[in-house]
Amino acid sequence: MNNSYSAMRIFITLFFAMCLRIVPLSDTLAPLNPDWVLLVLIYWSLAIPESVGIAHAWFLGILVDVLLGRHFGQNAFIYSLVIYACLVWHKQLRQFPVVQQSAFIFLCLLFSQLLFFWFKNVHASVQITGIFWLPIFSGTVLWPFIYQLMRSIRRF
Repeated sequence: MNNSYSAMRIFITLFFAMCLRIVPLSDTLAPLNPDWVLLVLIYWSLAIPESVGIAHAWFLGILVDVLLGRHFGQNAFIYSLVIYACLVWHKQLRQFPVVQQSAFIFLCLLFSQLLFFWFKNVHASVQITGIFWLPIFSGTVLWPFIYQLMRSIRRF
């Protein structure tokens, strides 16, 4: 596969993930919106670890921080840690069926949500509610579909 063609696919999928991250949703659907950028980054770091790494995660995290108006570096730090874990275990994870990969995705999303919660709690006391869990569960449930979609895009 041509490297520029592959890079263009990665860029386009990450661009769409960023668009999905900021799409306006109703009050009932907004808590179900998973971290699309992190899910797409996880896919590419598992599929092509030599092309998508920690520097990409850091840069995209900075862009998402600006996009969402969060504290500068918050998403960058979290994305970098999650992608580091993906890069360390990518050979093992690629051998697992998608359902077992979903368990790893659950842990990655849980880790990122817990870090976001911790960052929020540093500034003001915040309690964990049921809404806290919704993006984690929706991202985990959507992972098999995201995986198949991204795989077909990669092989197209």
